[in-house]
Amino acid sequence: MGARLGQHFLFDPDILRRIAAAAVAGPDEVVLEIGAGRGTLTRALAARARRVIAIETDAALAAALAGEFRGTLVSVVHGDALRVPWPRADVVCGNIPYRITSPLIELALQPPRPRRIVFLVQKEVADRLGAAAGTAAYGALTAGVGLVAETERLFTVRAGAFRPRPRVDSALVRLVPRATPLVAGAAEEGRVRALIRASFQRRRQQLRRTLREALGLAREDAEQLLASLGIAPAVRAERLTPEQFVALARALGNRLAS
Repeated sequence: MGARLGQHFLFDPDILRRIAAAAVAGPDEVVLEIGAGRGTLTRALAARARRVIAIETDAALAAALAGEFRGTLVSVVHGDALRVPWPRADVVCGNIPYRITSPLIELALQPPRPRRIVFLVQKEVADRLGAAAGTAAYGALTAGVGLVAETERLFTVRAGAFRPRPRVDSALVRLVPRATPLVAGAAEEGRVRALIRASFQRRRQQLRRTLREALGLAREDAEQLLASLGIAPAVRAERLTPEQFVALARALGNRLAS
């Protein structure tokens, strides 16, 4: 059941308590848990939060959890977290399946954003989320998350703490939405994300070539535009910070489709 759905269940009580402590700041908070599984993290969250809403895609597991928590302040939603509507919550938390990590992060960061997002993810993904511009791990996921949130990498969880055992270690990350996002609203965010995707799809290209091929700018126009922003025309996407992607998207204006 678990392996088929990409689920690896965490049973270590100390790690579960550490995750709950990283997620829940006080007893007044409502937590949305993604992928409740067998409820090990659900119980740790419920011990600290005012209320827990748990989404679980496996019908048998969801039914078992609903029975266990009947009459409590834990409610269970049976469904695919990528498809069911997410209720409002102060915190989004979960030991999430590796294969759908990026779309779940994207959903968690949609407005209205929670106070914090705490996910147990594949260690490689944690490396990418926390990477600095110009490093090998920095990519589209890093830059896109950086538009609206700051990332904290908290601690590593070894593969042996899970059943069934995954092939790689995991790490706990906490995403804290920025009080003031780098982008001015959903439309601009869409345009900047489109630029980030186009740039990293051509990761090894110089940025002036990317602007020519992806957006149809003449070489001279691309070079002048980049120079006006203090960006070297020969630079590659992995060198640009989220702030620079925003500045470039604004300079490109209506050439970008969100």
